[in-house]
Amino acid sequence: MPKESKLRGKMSSYAFFVQTCREEHKKKHPGEQVVFAEFSKKCSEKWKAMNAKEKKRFEDMAEKDKARFDKESAAGGGGGRGGRGGKRKKTKDPNAPKRSLSGFFFFCNEERSKVKAQFPGYGVGDIAKELGKRWEVCPNKQKFEAMAAKDKLRYEQVCYTFFSILSIL
Repeated sequence: MPKESKLRGKMSSYAFFVQTCREEHKKKHPGEQVVFAEFSKKCSEKWKAMNAKEKKRFEDMAEKDKARFDKESAAGGGGGRGGRGGKRKKTKDPNAPKRSLSGFFFFCNEERSKVKAQFPGYGVGDIAKELGKRWEVCPNKQKFEAMAAKDKLRYEQVCYTFFSILSIL
């Protein structure tokens, strides 16, 4: 059975320029190993030094490639994600029950306001780090773990009801 061909993404004018530079380098230095960081830096410097007239050739190539890409994607070429295959994300049922919370999340819900009051200049990430540190030394984790166990039971009951209703429909 033939393998489904994936839609190749469109290339930018700069990508065409780098591809051309690479081909020229291979012709001048066959068999030589290319150090990507140095090669990339030199290409970038050349590209910045080029005027609009010199870049026009590569911009035309990019326009043609964009037309090819648009034509293939309109025809339903494989992949459908800009040439990157993979699974599509499932859409979540908006009526599905909310997942149960872990003990850590119950802890965070209780402690977040205290951390915000104590450290008003903290951003979201800093607050999360502080909550993580406090969770590590939390003396009453059992309380929050019990809340999580109770919420897990709630979730399982709601899921059972939700999916049994769906099976009836």
